[in-house]
Amino acid sequence: MDFLKKFSDNNAGEGERRPEESTESGERTQGNFFDKASNFVNEQAGGGKKGEQKEDALDKAIDYVQENVFKQGPQNNESAAEQAKDGAIADFIRDQYKKNTGKEFPVSERQ
Repeated sequence: MDFLKKFSDNNAGEGERRPEESTESGERTQGNFFDKASNFVNEQAGGGKKGEQKEDALDKAIDYVQENVFKQGPQNNESAAEQAKDGAIADFIRDQYKKNTGKEFPVSERQ
C-alpha cells in the first residue's frame, strides 16, 4: 500500500488534466490517470526505464539479440514481466556456462 501512497503523493494537485507532461528525464508522456498508475506500478515491479538502468551486460546483450535478431521491437522500456523473462534467460545462460565450464560466468550479475 506504500506504493499507492507514493503514487498519490506524486500526482496530488493535478486538478487540471493536460494531454502531455514532462517526466524527470525531460521526455514527453501522454496519458490519463490510469496510464500513469499503470506505468507507476510497472516501475515499482522492476520494469520501465528504471529497470533498464539496473541491467548488467548479459541482460543488455539479450535485449540486443531480441531487438536486432528476433525483431521483437525496442527493448529500452520493457515491462516488469519482460524484465523477469530476460532475467530467467540470463540465469539459464549463467547456469549452463557454469555447468559446462565449471567456472562462473565472466559478467557478474547486477542487483
